[in-house]
Amino acid sequence: MAVAKLVSEAPVAISLVGVGKHYGKTKVLDDINLEIRAQEFCVFVGPSGCGKSTLLRMIAGLESITTGGLFIDGKKMNDVEPSKRGIAMVFQSYALYPHMNVYDNMAFGLKLAKTSRGEADQRIREAARMLEIEPLLHRLPKELSGGQRQRVAIGRAITRHAKIFLFDEPLSNLDAALRVSMRSELARLHKKLATTMVYVTHDQVEAMTMADRLVVLHAGRIEQVGPPLEVYHRPRTQFAAGFLGAPRMNFLRGEVTAAGSAGVTIKLGDGTSVTVPVSPEGIVTGARVTLGVRPEHLRLAAGTGEHQATVQLVEDLGDHAIVHLETPAAEGRLLAKVETSPAEEGATATYELPPEHCHVFDSTERALTRLA
Repeated sequence: MAVAKLVSEAPVAISLVGVGKHYGKTKVLDDINLEIRAQEFCVFVGPSGCGKSTLLRMIAGLESITTGGLFIDGKKMNDVEPSKRGIAMVFQSYALYPHMNVYDNMAFGLKLAKTSRGEADQRIREAARMLEIEPLLHRLPKELSGGQRQRVAIGRAITRHAKIFLFDEPLSNLDAALRVSMRSELARLHKKLATTMVYVTHDQVEAMTMADRLVVLHAGRIEQVGPPLEVYHRPRTQFAAGFLGAPRMNFLRGEVTAAGSAGVTIKLGDGTSVTVPVSPEGIVTGARVTLGVRPEHLRLAAGTGEHQATVQLVEDLGDHAIVHLETPAAEGRLLAKVETSPAEEGATATYELPPEHCHVFDSTERALTRLA
């Protein structure tokens, strides 16, 4: 597998070459090849159990590497102690000392590093100003809100003046409103510090809104690496296509009836067909494929048409509605994201599959290349 690269010519901060993590015969991560550029905000995203937190902990030195090599600034780090890697880490748990006030919590690591009192004070107050927690320096953790505690945990990491910051689902314990606020805070912090940040989350909204590049992980392997919108609009695998997006992409099973210069024609389960402008390379007539289309691209209309479905449920969310459709063309329900539903529950609706917005995945769940 080729090492994933940015177009940018920024130097490589972190390089993972053939990295694997095994617990006995169980492979948690396998053949991870990735380059993370200096000053990049790189987000590891994937479902629980995909190995994203383990990969982050391996970079930090908190987990050993079974196979392959980890390089930071070109130096191999497999056996280097965590404290000597130039890394600061923020965990899901705030891990603040309850008997210490905010100032002392932020100073604790600096004392262990034998930083002079004057320099430590300067770093703490600089981080406090940056995170707008100066008025909280003399409070105990129990006197802080969840968002304030997370800011303190981040501030403690900032005081180390690390070259690389690692975040392991730091917003998971916050409510929805605070998560939105802290996402913008972290994005602002990244720009201000101009440092490399690697962030782990299972929340696709966090991933899409914060990342310079996404690393989509599944079952211990990298599915796709790229800018968020590239991964969203040009998924390379069926998993990547289905994981990003809310509601998730619709999938319809079909059979190839023609493949040529115009693309691939697919016969769906209801007998209708659609021709998608994708490369027919490696595809033969009769091959089983999967057609994918996002809910926002599934067009609905009242009346009759080629593609018919029964409206099972309409979820009115104010600014838009999610319409659940039942059709023989799909194994499960199709979801359409529309401004208003053209039909009521129980009625028949016509849906369109815009070829320019459709994706085709082969039997190995790899996406067929879209024609120019």
